Amino acid sequence: MLRNREVRILLLTMCLISLAGLLAAAFLSLAAMALVFIVSVLLIGCCFIFTNWRYREIEKLSGYLRQISGGDYSLDVRDNYEGELSILKNNIYKVTIMLSEQGTLLQQDKIQLTNAISDISHQLKTPLTSMMIMADLLSDAKLPAAKRNEFTRTIRIQLERIEWLVSSLLKLSKIDAGTAQFKKDQIAVKKLIQKALEPVLIPMDIKEQTISIKGDDAVSFVGDLNWTAEAVINILKNCVEHTTTGGKIIISFSENAMFTEIIIADNGKGIAKDDLPYIFKRFYKGKNASEESIGIGMAMAQSIITSQNGDIEVKSKDGEGTQFRIKFYKQVV
Repeated sequence: MLRNREVRILLLTMCLISLAGLLAAAFLSLAAMALVFIVSVLLIGCCFIFTNWRYREIEKLSGYLRQISGGDYSLDVRDNYEGELSILKNNIYKVTIMLSEQGTLLQQDKIQLTNAISDISHQLKTPLTSMMIMADLLSDAKLPAAKRNEFTRTIRIQLERIEWLVSSLLKLSKIDAGTAQFKKDQIAVKKLIQKALEPVLIPMDIKEQTISIKGDDAVSFVGDLNWTAEAVINILKNCVEHTTTGGKIIISFSENAMFTEIIIADNGKGIAKDDLPYIFKRFYKGKNASEESIGIGMAMAQSIITSQNGDIEVKSKDGEGTQFRIKFYKQVV
């Protein structure tokens, strides 16, 4: 305690004041001098004891902070007394809890990142291995022209798949990191549906599927047209993929005081009951998924919609079709 300069100055000041009091009392009487001496000793002693106690408490807090910096968040220094020291203890405890929670979240993020890297590696490994084998076969000068064209076409398809995967993962990373810039424009739902249908019209035509659109042209919501179209495209692709030849896809939309709702339904083979809880999980492939499916489209659709004050839910029965219900909630003023 005495190594602190302010404590030494305080003790020196009190001793000088006591000495001055003793000299003044000496002019009065020996009894007065003795009384001043006793009072001075008691006051200096009490001050010394109190200051020593406060410094011991501060030393305990310093040790507590050292333990926190070492990663130990289990200690509890809270007390229910009044005073600055108690307030300091409680504030330190609050910071400890916050650091503990942040440490837990960081650990979870590390686990998720590890799992994501593992999933991405698995998704890339299969097409890359396939392309390496076909590239070796293409180097054979005796390879027939028909096989050469087939391998070249397959490599192109695998490269397009990898490009789509990387592009989707970059978009998801932006959303997860909070760096994706979502506009807040007033969007007509009919315009959104028309934009989202463009990439799936050819696959629908090939499978001779029909589409029905129902809704008022005035129905709208606040959001980002391009990002939302990306989400709806992924949902429509899922419907087209899981609906048989000659099937039907129905899109309806409406608006009320609380939200704008878009319903996309098909009469395809549906989603198995065991798969429903995981349909929006990244890299999850259900029992009815095709071999080309990666399992990232629905996860991206959910991330885009929920990032725009929206919600998406799915209802399905195996063999009876699937219904996706999207809601964009209105901002409360």
